[in-house]
Amino acid sequence: MVWANFLHFYQPADQQPDILAAIVAQSYRPLLKGFLENRRARITVNINGSLLELFDKHGYHDLIEALGTLGKRDQLEFTGSAKYHAFLPFLNKEEVARQVSANEESLKYYLKDGYKKNGFFPPEMAFKEDLAPIIEGLGFKWIIIDEIAYNGKVEQIDYSKTYKIDGANLYVFFRERRPSNLIMSAICRTKESFLEVFKEDLKKNQYMLTGMDGETFGHHRPGLEKTLLDILKAKVIDLVHVSELIHLYPDTKTVLPVQSTWASSPKDIESGAQFLSWSDPTNPIHGWQWKLTDLALSHVRRLDRGSAKYESLRQDMDKALGSDHFWWASAKPWWSVEMIELGANRLLKLIRELDNATEEDKSEAADLYEKIVSTSFAWQRTGKIRELAKERFQHNKIPFKDRTWGLGGVGGSHYRAFIKMMHDLERESAKTGEYERATLWRDSIWRLEKKWDIYEAINTIDLLRTEIGNERVEKMLKKYHDEYHQLRGGQPEDRF
Repeated sequence: MVWANFLHFYQPADQQPDILAAIVAQSYRPLLKGFLENRRARITVNINGSLLELFDKHGYHDLIEALGTLGKRDQLEFTGSAKYHAFLPFLNKEEVARQVSANEESLKYYLKDGYKKNGFFPPEMAFKEDLAPIIEGLGFKWIIIDEIAYNGKVEQIDYSKTYKIDGANLYVFFRERRPSNLIMSAICRTKESFLEVFKEDLKKNQYMLTGMDGETFGHHRPGLEKTLLDILKAKVIDLVHVSELIHLYPDTKTVLPVQSTWASSPKDIESGAQFLSWSDPTNPIHGWQWKLTDLALSHVRRLDRGSAKYESLRQDMDKALGSDHFWWASAKPWWSVEMIELGANRLLKLIRELDNATEEDKSEAADLYEKIVSTSFAWQRTGKIRELAKERFQHNKIPFKDRTWGLGGVGGSHYRAFIKMMHDLERESAKTGEYERATLWRDSIWRLEKKWDIYEAINTIDLLRTEIGNERVEKMLKKYHDEYHQLRGGQPEDRF
């Protein structure tokens, strides 16, 4: 199996020192140490310039040195990106170029010969059509986005081929959701379980392309960094950089990706809500955030470039374009009053320092800041945040048993098929000594039977599809579906 693994390392430019220290100790340092010790490890990495500056500022020079060394060894392939994690689909060509160029400067400064310009990672894998010519014009050969961008659906891509964007001389690589989610969710806790789950993939003449946050390993999921490092030692896996796929799989198809992010669902795309977490038309906080952003940006772009304050104010604006405070204001389900206030305060402070901003402009900025913060606290206090989060995942609040067995007929056969698959996974896990996984499936069956699945953070059925793949699920559903139609009588009371 050819595996191109992509990791995204990022922290906001104003990340708290204690949080950064924890992530360094739990994730970054163990991972880099493991990569250095394993010469076979080959990974494509995005590390934003803002994070490299944080390493420098707080004295983590060993991490910068390790990254540079791994780049020179050709173990790590670094991508370009937006320095401050700006949400690129909402920026014009000039602002995109500025964020990308600033990031390039940081990578060249800190990584030196360890950085070679090749691929590009848009923050959040956020894509829209007019981004392609901009990225190509900035000198990049390829871009990585999520598989849902292929045509708005998942599991549609032939990973024995590579792809180019129609109308551009730019390769596009699609991050594969199933293996990415399987690894991130920590279902595979050992090298052996990883190889077992992907044993069929090992036989195929195609590549696997995963994409995950680097902080998942050790920080968000303690111990998972050891699992990843162990998997990277498996000799039956051919580890490659994303760039190498162009030559390894020369059969190329032209595509026109759809607007999306790596968090988009098919339903989001069908309803035109791909960018809901950053600009929700039903969320007034988002509206005020973007008004405040546009107010600041319009004045910054009119500043005299020769003024003494220009560079510092322009850099403050660059940081203020970071996507974090919009994301934390989405409330479906991500929410943080602290991060929302931090982003609004940065913009308000910037506008107050602008010589070309009138008192009326500053008053408008203060009013927008007040609306953002007071509304955020009101939503927090009144419980509206909980209600918005519930709305986002309302389809999971009907027990799966009621949505299948309760309807009888084919619905009942589907319920039986899913229970059968979980029993099979429970037995397979126990047989191989993976008792933690066996317990997970045993408890999942119990929750489905008792209709407690509405309280799960990750729905059991989604977890099952992640574990064994949609193809195996569909085969089992067809089997029970056909069995139902073969056995059912001609009267409505003859049901499973």
